[in-house]
Amino acid sequence: MSYQDKIASQIPAEVRMLSGCHDTQTSADANITSFELPDPAGRRGGACTAALLQVLYDDRNGDPQDFQGQSWVDVLRAMRNNLAAEGFSQVPQLSSSRMIEVNDPMTIINEGGGGTKWAVLIGINYVGQNGELSGCHNDVHNITKFLTNSQGFEQENMMTLLDDGHHKEPTYRNIMDAFSWITRAAQPGDTVWIHYSGHGGRVEDQDGDEDDGYDETLIPVDFQSAGQIRDDDLLKYLVKPMREGVLMTCLMDCCHSGTVLDLPYNFIADGEHLGMEQNEKFDLGGLMEVAAGVAAAAAAAGVADDIIDECCTIL
Repeated sequence: MSYQDKIASQIPAEVRMLSGCHDTQTSADANITSFELPDPAGRRGGACTAALLQVLYDDRNGDPQDFQGQSWVDVLRAMRNNLAAEGFSQVPQLSSSRMIEVNDPMTIINEGGGGTKWAVLIGINYVGQNGELSGCHNDVHNITKFLTNSQGFEQENMMTLLDDGHHKEPTYRNIMDAFSWITRAAQPGDTVWIHYSGHGGRVEDQDGDEDDGYDETLIPVDFQSAGQIRDDDLLKYLVKPMREGVLMTCLMDCCHSGTVLDLPYNFIADGEHLGMEQNEKFDLGGLMEVAAGVAAAAAAAGVADDIIDECCTIL
């Protein structure tokens, strides 16, 4: 069995992830009015989310352009140009469960478009905590508008987690439950969109599958008591259970997000990389052990306030 066939046997779905920066970079919570999005939810937001939406919208009236005519590399480099124009040094990345020809058209809707479109949208401002952000709720509202108005998503098939006192809280357990819900709901032919806007972190790697010696993490609102969500757990509980025939796109607008889904193929839109490359540190053996029930997952253990103090640039 070839390497690609082994990957497909363990990650049945076609999974793509767009992230706003390298694993070692921080992201930005910024004033996004200069991105000139159509009727944005607020002045504040994640620079990555705003840069992507600026590419996906054709004009300021909110009409989507035929971005599917643009290649992955076109979209990612346009994102980087948008970020650079606003003074951000973040380098967008694409990672995938399959080797993608980055000059092929970007797609986020499953071929034929006849399946159900599902989404989990998570925005965490860490209200009242050290490192409080101000734009993550707006990111979710702006992405929701894009998905429903432009891509045919329906609210009844979308789960939103916000720490705003009105929606379900984005706690560790609720986030993991949302991922479990969407992996059960999505069927072959369906489209899935995952959006996370909040703090991202890094903790010491436990199994030697990271080049830099750190696991990348998502930081739930209750991280001080519940811990962080490791990339290993995202792979195990979100990526692997997704069914064959599902197309899932994830937008991760957080620090240290370059490889937070631990996918086997990566492309960095830095102008130096010309195509997608195999992640040499991808732990295929460990992945197959997990599938057989041999390996156990470890929960993240982030404890200090300075985890989020040292994360996003707040502009």
